Amino acid sequence: MTATEDQGGRPRGYAKGAARRAQILDEVIRMVAEKGVDASSLRSVAESLGISHAALRHYFPSRDELLVAVYEEHEGRRAGTGEQPTSAVGDMRDSAERNRSIPGLVQLYTVLMADAAQQGHPATRAFVRERFARVRAELAGLVRADQEAGRIDPDIDPEDLASLAIAASDGLQVQWLLDPEAVDGARVLSLLERLVPPPPPRG
Repeated sequence: MTATEDQGGRPRGYAKGAARRAQILDEVIRMVAEKGVDASSLRSVAESLGISHAALRHYFPSRDELLVAVYEEHEGRRAGTGEQPTSAVGDMRDSAERNRSIPGLVQLYTVLMADAAQQGHPATRAFVRERFARVRAELAGLVRADQEAGRIDPDIDPEDLASLAIAASDGLQVQWLLDPEAVDGARVLSLLERLVPPPPPRG
């Protein structure tokens, strides 16, 4: 290891840059959780961190890239808790229950979905497309496991049920953000879970 390398053999500037990037993401997650997405312009984030706008753009050239990175970091932290999903719709229901405590980050997700549907947001669109594909595949796998265990009708297409669960969850999140007292996403998703038919009786 030379004087210009860290213990992993990487340039020392790499470790410093990674630490600064993590600091930025920590601050934006805090800002979004406490004040919502509107508080997270590049300039307001730079001011909160005490760095220049140009320095922030070195790590995140656009607000789209910053918001995508923030949501990816948030999801990564949640995945690191070790919580294991038990069923396709049940996983969505549990997420809705957890999200009650982080409305700012739910708002961030909704903003990313809306931006992805518009032209001019290529980074956001690529992220959302990849995320939907990944979540559909994960939930479809849970559906297949339930079908093999005899809990869900084997004639139901796993990808279709996964898509329905995602659509229900995302739509309920928007309704909850607009009127939290009127919509209980976890309760409604529990209803959807009960409506998924078991295998038909034999004979």
